[in-house]
Amino acid sequence: MSSAGVGPLSFIKSTVNAAVYQEILQHFMLPANKLFGNDDFIFQQDFAPAHKAKTTSTWFNSHGITVLEWPANSPDLNPIQNLWGIVKRKMREQRP
Repeated sequence: MSSAGVGPLSFIKSTVNAAVYQEILQHFMLPANKLFGNDDFIFQQDFAPAHKAKTTSTWFNSHGITVLEWPANSPDLNPIQNLWGIVKRKMREQRP
């Protein structure tokens, strides 16, 4: 999700640890960012253990991605919460 639009939705069926999260970033986030044609961006995430792992920080550094410092437990500042509300409503509308 960015100011330029929303990328594709991906369902992850496994538990997300740091290694899995980095695979998600590599295979989903990086290609989705190309859709918007902007390689200069700031990435925002919460403080889930996989997000704050040292290996994840190293991954972002090695890919030249700036990560926004974000306060813990601040759902009011997290724009993805609004998007999830829309997704849930659309899914309810699609149920028979």
